[in-house]
Amino acid sequence: MNRIGINQGTSGNVSARWRDGFLVTPSGLPYDRCDPADVVWVDDQGGAHGHLVPSSEWRFHLDIYRHRSDVDAIVHTHSVNATAIAVHKRAIPAFHYMVALAGGVDIRCAGYATYGTQALSDQAVAALDGRMACLLAHHGVIAVGADLERALRLAEEVEILARMYLAALTLGEPDVLDDAEMAVVLDRFRTYGQPATASGRRRAATKQR
Repeated sequence: MNRIGINQGTSGNVSARWRDGFLVTPSGLPYDRCDPADVVWVDDQGGAHGHLVPSSEWRFHLDIYRHRSDVDAIVHTHSVNATAIAVHKRAIPAFHYMVALAGGVDIRCAGYATYGTQALSDQAVAALDGRMACLLAHHGVIAVGADLERALRLAEEVEILARMYLAALTLGEPDVLDDAEMAVVLDRFRTYGQPATASGRRRAATKQR
């Protein structure tokens, strides 16, 4: 996240569903000093297991996994452009069709609550209803996915869209695509990219080489 510019310092956190809970980055440890042994396992009751304290945001990770069986990875960032929009408590509207990557007609902004609290977790879960990403007011971004790679790619895409949206706003409020067009885009995205069977064949061929 730091390398591609969507995080800085020790901000943000990452988790992946594992066993009856999830693995999550520790609190306040710079990522370049984080070893596999430093990752904390949090069970499905919120109990932490490891030699370090889990991320202060472990609650919204726990609640997202509880509410979303389709989610196996979560990436939380304080990316600059998306957070700039979030401090105004604004959603990212359908000014560009790629907004549909987050799963709906906009990228919602959750209401503000103190970091690490149950109130923030409740706001995040609500904003992610039917979505794969959301902004957090005065805070940052959450992106979720079926695996870490997809969650990270989406977090990066939200930041790119935020940068484009801020640029568009310099000329005034941009037009937005209507819900009917976004429904068409959402439907097309369901079959976008290479079929899984094709990627599987490529992996098999690579192993044979």
